[in-house]
Amino acid sequence: MMLPWLNRVPLLLAVAWGLGGLETPAEASLCYEIFDDTSGSCVELLGDGLSQEECCLNLQYGFRLHKDAPCEACRPAAWSEWSPWTPCSVSCGEGTQQRSQACYGQGDCGQESRRWELKPCGLDGCCPVMGGWSEWAPWGPCSVTCLRGAQTRERTCTNPAPTCGGTCPGSNVETRSCDTQQICPTHGNWGSWGNWGACSATCTPEGPGPKPNKQRRRQCNNPAPSSNPPGNRCPGDDQESQACAGLPFCPQDGNWGTWKPFSDCSVTCAVGRRLEKRLCDSPAPKYGGQPCRASDTRSFACNTGVPCPVDGHWTEWTEWTPCSRHTFTGKIECREIPGFQRRTRKCVDRAHDGKRCPGELNEMRNCYSINMCTLPGIWTDWSPWGLCEPACGENPMRSRKRECKAVYPDYSMDIQAAAGSSKVFNTSFWGKPWPKCEPLEGQRLRLVETVPCQNVLPCSD
Repeated sequence: MMLPWLNRVPLLLAVAWGLGGLETPAEASLCYEIFDDTSGSCVELLGDGLSQEECCLNLQYGFRLHKDAPCEACRPAAWSEWSPWTPCSVSCGEGTQQRSQACYGQGDCGQESRRWELKPCGLDGCCPVMGGWSEWAPWGPCSVTCLRGAQTRERTCTNPAPTCGGTCPGSNVETRSCDTQQICPTHGNWGSWGNWGACSATCTPEGPGPKPNKQRRRQCNNPAPSSNPPGNRCPGDDQESQACAGLPFCPQDGNWGTWKPFSDCSVTCAVGRRLEKRLCDSPAPKYGGQPCRASDTRSFACNTGVPCPVDGHWTEWTEWTPCSRHTFTGKIECREIPGFQRRTRKCVDRAHDGKRCPGELNEMRNCYSINMCTLPGIWTDWSPWGLCEPACGENPMRSRKRECKAVYPDYSMDIQAAAGSSKVFNTSFWGKPWPKCEPLEGQRLRLVETVPCQNVLPCSD
């Protein structure tokens, strides 16, 4: 479907950050190169002086009407992919999980902008069972070898052990004070500093910043720590530093100058990029310094004013027409007499010289009509449990079913095109037959079982 504003092609407009002399269009917005369908966010800003119509010349782009506005997609409205299922609503026993999808784009997807699904989870989990403590172990040794310290003892959560993630209440460690009745050692103290060593570099940086330094050392010998009982070593460092003076300047690296225009627009339709270039001259490297790092080019948005091509895509196939045979005057239903069916589709939304849809508009097939025919039937196995419904209403339920399915007649499914021809057509059954099964719990066509969903998550919107 072509958006109405795509018929109005604006004039060429180049928008550059930092370049003056251009007027801001009406309804100016922020234009982005990518609209992220997963999160509904805009990525890769192209420019902030484009109108919505100019940005959306490419339907893959996204825009914001102002910097605090939500991101919007240029394309026609469509549902996003389903979000991941949320964690189970309970850590044990039966709960529920939830997921949703949002409507992004221009227009709407119906009466809702977000829809939800809910399913059961944790059907086989177990709930935590608390454990019990063992007896305390003997007290451990004292934490010091002189004067007073502390000692601890422990116990384990094994009497009985917890299950399914349970724990034991309280602590597994107990502490009390202890006296060693021993004399403490002599601790060390620093002696005098030694002479300064050589400088750490032969040059000094120009301007502020770290400078070269020199160091000196000292020994822990005034007194030295005792060995029996052992004393502590001297606190602090055994060396210190001091800045050096009178050194020559070190090499100075270069710095970038101002940006200048460098290239034409990168695309021939919608909004693209234009390059700018800069020089390493503010200042240039000196004292043997390094040249400028990083890139000497950057890009900014430019608008060609030309819509991009939009390729066509097929609609869904129509339903197959009823199975019939125009050259046969009798009734073909419930008989081994082949007929024919036809279905069609349309190529839509092609615009601005986009590609045509590949493939055919029409499709035909051979068929046997079993519509309204009474056929023998057989009960299916139970289907998997379905989703919780309603997803956002009260008392959601889940269900499963068994159905009486028709046993199709043993007709030939390969039909020769014509006498003497080697070409064979596959044939399909068409119509809604009446299957006949033995009654199951009083039901003849369908048996349904429903149960309530447990620990249901609420919908956030």
